[in-house]
Amino acid sequence: MARILMIVSAADTLVLTDGRTHPTGYWAEEVTASHQVLVEGGHQVDIATPGGARPTVDPVSLDERGGVQPADGAAFRAYLDSIAASLEAPLDLGSVEAAGYDALYLPGGHAPMADLADNRALGALLTEADRQGRTVAALCHGVAALLSATDDDGTFLFTGRSLTGFTDEEERQGGLGDAAPWLVEDRLNERGAHFEAGAPWSDTVVVDGNLITGQNPQSSVTTAKEVLAALKGA
Repeated sequence: MARILMIVSAADTLVLTDGRTHPTGYWAEEVTASHQVLVEGGHQVDIATPGGARPTVDPVSLDERGGVQPADGAAFRAYLDSIAASLEAPLDLGSVEAAGYDALYLPGGHAPMADLADNRALGALLTEADRQGRTVAALCHGVAALLSATDDDGTFLFTGRSLTGFTDEEERQGGLGDAAPWLVEDRLNERGAHFEAGAPWSDTVVVDGNLITGQNPQSSVTTAKEVLAALKGA
């Protein structure tokens, strides 16, 4: 049995380009589907957030406003209820060490853009995990959290690495559009990553060594299964 640390944003708002405060949180499907696959694969999944704060689910990710069918929304709610103890008392991100885990897993929702993309504790954790060859996985806007891994001289840890995440086109079609404070695809390309965009809303996963990334909520299960495969092959 491997130990996996699922790092979830604790942000519940995001400041938009016009200064408005937009309610947000983690995306239900990305947490529930990923968590379920990993646990059913026989592994222990711990949840951590900045400061050990209770994370907030984005309400849009539970209903038709987020393209979620009622039956799916009910299933996501039920699964979140089943892991409520872990969500209500997560580990403090700043207190965990990469050596204690075989893999790090970063689901999305817009919230990681607010409190994970520049989180120094997370950056140190990702750097340690990557240098030790441990699996690092990120999904959708969770890929924005990789931006926290920057050396003192500004060098991005994942420069030159192939990855994917929520694309600019998806942000325009079904995300915040021009109101987004920045675009994940653009920012990662600017930092020197090789961003590989699949068709909008396609199940797209990119594996580059120990780095596993998924494009969107539709990629949740496949991303988690790639983590299982990496752990099996380790």
